Amino acid sequence: MSIRTYGDSVLRRPAAKVESIDRCIKDECATMVEEMLRANGVGIAAPQVGISKRIFILDVDERFQVLINPKILETSEDVEETDEACLSLPGISGPVARSRWVRVRGLDLDGHLVELEGEGLLARAIQHEMDHLDGVLFIDHLSPARRASALKEFRRLERSEA
Repeated sequence: MSIRTYGDSVLRRPAAKVESIDRCIKDECATMVEEMLRANGVGIAAPQVGISKRIFILDVDERFQVLINPKILETSEDVEETDEACLSLPGISGPVARSRWVRVRGLDLDGHLVELEGEGLLARAIQHEMDHLDGVLFIDHLSPARRASALKEFRRLERSEA
């Protein structure tokens, strides 16, 4: 398994709900963790490794969390615009406005209901990974001009690595 990059159709499809947490799901999560750590990420969603399931993993502010079938319960009206990057668009970043605070609920690997709330980077990471589960990339939040510039740079970087 490897991290899928921009252009891979799995990144644009809404992910399917996980019906049961079995050995396969746990193995997929372990692989996701490995890929996230290898890429020095703070979060990864299942579609980013080619798995169209509603799972994401976070490793932010010394807090590690697996969330299965997550749902955002509440966000602050306060927003903050900060540069964001993505493992699926290596080398690219751009300013994205997101809620400063968020509360999310999902299942952990043992099937227990958990709630997670956070602000700053944790809130941003939760919203970023939730977007992935809905087939949305951070570049979709950029202005048309910034998005075009970011994609041009991404393609240039891809060509230089080939």
